[in-house]
Amino acid sequence: MNKTDLLWKLAYLVITGGVFMIDQTTKAWAVSRLRFGEDISVIPGFLNFAYAQNTGVAFSMLDDHGDVGRWGLSAVAVFAGVLVLYFFWRTPRSDDRVLGALALLLAGIIGNVTDRIRLGFVVDFIDVQFGSWHYPTFNVADMAIVIGAGLLILDMVWSKKRITEAPETETKR
Repeated sequence: MNKTDLLWKLAYLVITGGVFMIDQTTKAWAVSRLRFGEDISVIPGFLNFAYAQNTGVAFSMLDDHGDVGRWGLSAVAVFAGVLVLYFFWRTPRSDDRVLGALALLLAGIIGNVTDRIRLGFVVDFIDVQFGSWHYPTFNVADMAIVIGAGLLILDMVWSKKRITEAPETETKR
């Protein structure tokens, strides 16, 4: 890896750190401002800030397993973070979409595992609803994970499409 590639990858890791800091800062704000039931309606009937503690995984699944669940989920998250970091360093510098996606995934994983290890739960506070439909409460780390995963899916679709649409370069003899 040359020096320029290394600097670019380090820049992506700075973005990871920035997203992590935004996540932790907004969670600290939610704890101090919303923890005792003072919900904030940002867009009435659509977007609210409401404090929630998530001891499980996505949508509070597996939330009734106590310390075993806490440390088990933390171990899985740390393992996932190590895998993401491994793929990050193996991804070519020219593949910005994948590098950006992996940086976001890493930030989200680190943000949520930090809460889980430090507090025993993940702080969620962004609450979206539309009429009777109500989405589970989430946080900035969750958004980073979803956006990162979405970018990886788009990259897989677009890469596959480029491969299948590529003209034959070999000539028959």
